[in-house]
Amino acid sequence: MQHTGVMARQRQLRSFVIAWLGVTLLMGALTFAGIYYATGVVGAEEDPGVAAVPNAEVDRVVPVDAAFDPAAIETTPAPRAAAPAANQAPASQGGSSALAQDATPVPTITPAGGGDVPAVAPETTAPVVRPVDDTSFQVAIQVQSNIDPEVYRLWMGEVRDKLKLNWIKQQVRWEDLEPEPGQYNWAELDVSLALAKEYGINVLLSVVTAPDWAREPGNQRLEEVGPPADPNTFANFLTVLLYRYPSQVHAIEVWNEMNIDREWASIYGLNAQKYVELLRTANLAIKAVDPGIIVISGALSPTGWNDGVAAYDDFVYFDMLVQAGLLDWADCVGAHHNGYNIGPNVPWNSVPNDPTAQFRGPFDNPHHSWSFYSTLNGYAQRIQQAGSTKKLCITEFGWPATEDLQGFPVGFEFANDNTLAEQAAYIDEAISLMNSWGFVWIASVWNLNYGPQAGWDASNDNVPYSLLRPEWKPAPAYDVIGAYNFRGQ
Repeated sequence: MQHTGVMARQRQLRSFVIAWLGVTLLMGALTFAGIYYATGVVGAEEDPGVAAVPNAEVDRVVPVDAAFDPAAIETTPAPRAAAPAANQAPASQGGSSALAQDATPVPTITPAGGGDVPAVAPETTAPVVRPVDDTSFQVAIQVQSNIDPEVYRLWMGEVRDKLKLNWIKQQVRWEDLEPEPGQYNWAELDVSLALAKEYGINVLLSVVTAPDWAREPGNQRLEEVGPPADPNTFANFLTVLLYRYPSQVHAIEVWNEMNIDREWASIYGLNAQKYVELLRTANLAIKAVDPGIIVISGALSPTGWNDGVAAYDDFVYFDMLVQAGLLDWADCVGAHHNGYNIGPNVPWNSVPNDPTAQFRGPFDNPHHSWSFYSTLNGYAQRIQQAGSTKKLCITEFGWPATEDLQGFPVGFEFANDNTLAEQAAYIDEAISLMNSWGFVWIASVWNLNYGPQAGWDASNDNVPYSLLRPEWKPAPAYDVIGAYNFRGQ
């Protein structure tokens, strides 16, 4: 009996222990589940009323006054986003009017009155192709800025509705926008970029001329434009600019005609390696803010001169740039060619004589720099020989005419040989040629409105190229460009 009682008590104890453990485990599970659900971790993806947790890397904000450190970003060009999937809309021939947005769903918030509203309202449900991913041939036009929004609105109307273009080019003079460190004059860009966005026009900014405070110590030629002492200073300016105007800048040309001394007055001379270092640092800064922006190397001047001091021949200097690594740091290779008094399809060594021509350069002194065809094909051949498929961005091309002007700029006698009808015919042929060549990405006509902005002053060397002529008459080239209808393609 005593043994039987002990066994009974042991069985009771085991039952009690098992029951206690079961209750403890059940309470623990219920407590864990309560905490887990209360934090919102479970069901957050299914519940549209719960905002997505921001990605700390994507949503970080770089202080605009912080020194730019390219090493803190990466030492190679930033990777590009994947191309759109096969079931997405293809890149339009007309380009995009805004940068592509992230493909992740728009997070939602619950307002006080109830109901879900997008935290950021998308402009369209269709995928938008980033500028850097749409390599179809496009035509742009240089537009001189104006601080008066009503005047600039006129320019945007001309570009969109009459010339039917998707792109404009505008020059940004860093020395004017940041005359003192950290002090900015945004007035003109506030007008032009806002109105370009309103009119659905992409913007190519050509950024040039370091302010005096950023120039090289000991440089005795500050009256001439030149590069900064430290490329990081330039990169910091670009970073500030792009954060101020998100999704409003679609391409940036880094400098301009750095193979001539008057555009690159440096204590190191016309140094190709110094330029490529500036381009590399600028590329890293631009891509860190927006990888969709097209980075364009500074276009060279076809000089025909090669003393290595006042100027380098553009082919000679281009070879130096390629050796220094230019093709690693540009999405597109910048180029210029403003025509003289021969057509765009005339090679330099096959120029037919024109006995009526007042300006004899292309006829009596053959050189590739006179020829639109030879200059641009020369760049393309050098890029191909370097093993690259990079395209050209022609950030200036055009033909001057003076038939309706009272005089002409000194040194631009060739403008007297071109009629307005020839200007239109040359631009037409140039657009057709560049499209057929296949190695040109963006080509910017020089220019829309220097004429009215300068009061059609015939001594201004930009005025003969202007497509807006005296008394506000559009040049015949208007009809030629508009007939391509790049906005409708």
